[in-house]
Amino acid sequence: QVQLVESGGGLVQTGESLRLACAASGTIFTYYKLGWYRKAPGEQRELVATINAAGYAVYAESVKGRFTISRDNAKNEVYLEMNSLKPEDTATYYCYAGRKDDYWGQGTQVIVSS
Repeated sequence: QVQLVESGGGLVQTGESLRLACAASGTIFTYYKLGWYRKAPGEQRELVATINAAGYAVYAESVKGRFTISRDNAKNEVYLEMNSLKPEDTATYYCYAGRKDDYWGQGTQVIVSS
């Protein structure tokens, strides 16, 4: 059974940093597209960043230059380094893995206070 487990969320102040991690189990994710999405209260879930098997990353315009996605295939993990956090980054962040099927984590909450 494929499982994705996020960690690293929390409460921070504007301008601070957080690093999210997602550990995958149940399959080898080397050839999967991995990513992070987020959902703020009252909003739809939106893409934050994805990284394909070759390491090519795509970012939402709102996080470009502040967030960095990376992956460690040996550990079956994907990370999201978030710098210069803003209150509008407050959301539940979800880990994603996709190839033929899509898999989602349970989410980790990030709250950025002003």
